[in-house]
Amino acid sequence: MKPRRTLLVRTGHGSAGVSSVPGLPELPPDRPAAGRAEVPVPPPMPLDPPDLPPVEAPTAVPPVVPDLVTGPVRPAVPEPAVPPAVPPFRPLFADAPGLNWAGPGDSWSQAWAVQALAESGPAPAALGSGTCSAAELPPTARDIELIRASLAVVEPAADRATAHFYALIFLHHPEVRALFPAAMDVQRDRLFRALLAAARGADDPEALRAHLSALGRGHRRYGTLTGHYGPVGECLLQALARYAGSRWDAATELAWRRVYRLVSSIMIEAAEEDARTSPPWWHGEVVRHERRTRDVAVITVRPDQAYPFRAGQYTSLETPWWPRVWRHYSFASAPRPDGLLTFHVKAVQAGWVSNALVHRAAPGDVLRLGPAAGAMTVDHGSGTDLLCLGGGTGIAPIRAMVEEVAEHGAPGRRVDVFYGARRAAELYDLDGLRELAGRCPWLTVRAVVSGSGPAGGALAGELPEVVGRFGPWAGRDAVLSGPAAMVRRSVGALVRSGVPVERIRHDLVGDLAAG
Repeated sequence: MKPRRTLLVRTGHGSAGVSSVPGLPELPPDRPAAGRAEVPVPPPMPLDPPDLPPVEAPTAVPPVVPDLVTGPVRPAVPEPAVPPAVPPFRPLFADAPGLNWAGPGDSWSQAWAVQALAESGPAPAALGSGTCSAAELPPTARDIELIRASLAVVEPAADRATAHFYALIFLHHPEVRALFPAAMDVQRDRLFRALLAAARGADDPEALRAHLSALGRGHRRYGTLTGHYGPVGECLLQALARYAGSRWDAATELAWRRVYRLVSSIMIEAAEEDARTSPPWWHGEVVRHERRTRDVAVITVRPDQAYPFRAGQYTSLETPWWPRVWRHYSFASAPRPDGLLTFHVKAVQAGWVSNALVHRAAPGDVLRLGPAAGAMTVDHGSGTDLLCLGGGTGIAPIRAMVEEVAEHGAPGRRVDVFYGARRAAELYDLDGLRELAGRCPWLTVRAVVSGSGPAGGALAGELPEVVGRFGPWAGRDAVLSGPAAMVRRSVGALVRSGVPVERIRHDLVGDLAAG
């Protein structure tokens, strides 16, 4: 029987390891230069490389073999000892009643399965085989100029360009279709936003590396493997060539190949490093579901493994009702001894995940969680006074940070929290914050209501303007969380109140509260 080899070697649950960094095929010297509308699709290559002899795993106990010369039996040269196999992890809640468990044989396993590259799909080409080609060199300043110029041409047609890109991917590489949600409307926007961010951030390599590393780690939860980057890059180049028009020539293509090689290498390196210590996702059982208002629920989740995070960070959640659709939600509590996680979720119009979490989820349901992300955390060593603004469910990370400050102690530190909503009835967590303020003399909580109707003791007005009236706030560190419009207006109000812009932190993630 022909021994079957897989293209990729997993180094962690849901990750892949490689011996060399894959990317795009080298640019042949005889390819046409300018005026090309499309880059031809490379011919399919078989997934299975040439046969190699199978490699047997080392055995902990040395085998006994006959000596072919003298006849007596002697022990073979011992192989290096290998650590004992770790038994598979069994979630604590696998037998919970009414559980929508995701595992072998359940109703969600097919939807949540991580698909590898199909046997009929072409193998990604690897860079760095032998001599160094022009595409393997680092991007130059001229390359960055060409990238930005071509993006400026493509941007007005971004919807068509990204739709064409995904059409090419799914046509020529159908094995990756299972990694994407059924509806691609949000996903198309993310691609072009990521390209623009990479192009605009090229002047700050350190920040760009941090951004791309986070993307690489985050892509593990989608089931992205190292071998996917090559085919994706080729289809991306074809789509850009089609919509860049006269801006696309041999120099521009070479610039994109260099940049894509750099981007994919950083993402792959970060994913593989993360795979050594962390799973790509966690399963979490809903253990409590509280409806605070008609559209807001407080959800408590018990993860199946230890889940590391800091107050002020956020994670991504996937429900079994919308496979492969992930949305970001902030942690609403500091790390707890019992390991439980709390989230505040507001159902928004056309929000698939948020409506499922608010109106459908119940104790016993299982969600998937990505790794924690975000840098809106408190420096407990500085002791600087804090100013916190939370609008709507944006109060969740603010509450978590206040809890963490209380746990670490706040000698000499003042914390002022402004909690805003349209109506007093929407201040669903106000009682809990006021109770916390009653126990912590360094904490002040002020409620703000912007709409009409009874205020219930809250201050009237828009949150940024009310905060400005209580200024100046010079010398404070400020954290903001809530709707994007509120955050942007609050940044301006705080700067006018004396807070340096570098001391204002927020996490305006694209779909943090978008459904």
